[in-house]
Amino acid sequence: QQIGSFRPTNTSRRRSLKPVFAELKRNDSFVPAAATAIVIPEVQEKVEKVEKVEDYEKLAKQLEHASPLEIMDKALEKFGNEIAIAFSGAEDVALIEYAKLTGRPFRVFSLDTGRLNPETYKFFDTVEKHYGFRIDYTFPDAVEVQGLVRTKGLFSFYEDGHQECCRVRKVRPLRRALKGLRAWITGQRKDQSPGTRAEIPVVQVDPSFEGTEGGPGSLIKWNPVANVDGVDIWNFLRAMNVPVHSLHSQGYVSIGCEPCTRPVLPGQHEREGRWWWEDAKAKECGLHKGNIKEEGGQVNGVAHTNGAVVEADIFETQSIVALNRMGIENLAKMETRREPWLVVLYAPWCQFCQAMERSYIELADKLKESGVKVGKFRADGDQKAFAQQELQLGSFPTILFFPKHSSQAIKYPSEKRDVDSLMAFVNALR
Repeated sequence: QQIGSFRPTNTSRRRSLKPVFAELKRNDSFVPAAATAIVIPEVQEKVEKVEKVEDYEKLAKQLEHASPLEIMDKALEKFGNEIAIAFSGAEDVALIEYAKLTGRPFRVFSLDTGRLNPETYKFFDTVEKHYGFRIDYTFPDAVEVQGLVRTKGLFSFYEDGHQECCRVRKVRPLRRALKGLRAWITGQRKDQSPGTRAEIPVVQVDPSFEGTEGGPGSLIKWNPVANVDGVDIWNFLRAMNVPVHSLHSQGYVSIGCEPCTRPVLPGQHEREGRWWWEDAKAKECGLHKGNIKEEGGQVNGVAHTNGAVVEADIFETQSIVALNRMGIENLAKMETRREPWLVVLYAPWCQFCQAMERSYIELADKLKESGVKVGKFRADGDQKAFAQQELQLGSFPTILFFPKHSSQAIKYPSEKRDVDSLMAFVNALR
């Protein structure tokens, strides 16, 4: 009997499985096990009960400084054919390479939303041929997709947010796929999204989805590259001569569905290419919604302790003036000013504000002797409504230039936030 992406030579002993990449061939009778319940032969030993949450917390601490290869090996050893790698068609191809290097059999599944880039489908095919296996594709329910499109159109997410579309095309299909597993492996990294992924461990009890046995704690989630920087992932891919997605060379870093993904510009964080019309707090599609905590812990990357917010401010330098509500109101009302001002409207928890912090500070240092004042105004929380109504705030960060002889503030129109682009904007107006 064929199970997923490899054949067991002995149904009663999982350890006898040969590496998937050593002998798999394409055939038209392939059955995607990640999308359905796994049928376990009667002679096979009974699956152990899921271990306690405390055990995985302890294991996460033990593996905190382990290499991705060591973590991958541990995951595959522990769960055998009941674990699968979630492959999105982006740089998490590194997970497949690490799995191959362990010498153990492994499975790979992916979500086909029906709206991926053509280049993504070509990349899927390239990866299958390179490693010699078939990816288990999981698809959304056709009736649900049809109902959404008929009711709200093809691009409703531009108007009312991406969550509903992602729920139909990604979250529910994933939920079905994970029901056939005891564990899964993701390519999440802490540096991908400081607001929602900064605290992910290398292994955890999945807080959002259920596995084969059902119920809370029935699914284990492994994040082997959680502590690896994006630069190091790319160094690894180049060193191992691993195939990469063609869109990466066109400025795409985080790649999702075609209508919701675009290249990032200089000074932007990699996640800013996803759902760019929305605020930073919405940069998760729901596959990892457990990263977003609503009570205690973190909310949008802001730590809370006994109801009190504990957070580090950004743009902290003597070259940048921190404006309060009265200060920004007075600045906006002035018809003439002694000197022009450049002000960023920001939120400390916003990863896109954090991503431009270095370039904004460098710009402030360059403008120190130029007669242009550089300021910042924290525009989240109680100040957000005011900033939206009076200061042209659309999303974080918003950059405004207050000319010397005009009462009207001019909004920076580009999303390029490198020093040269910002300087060109200032020079064109002062």
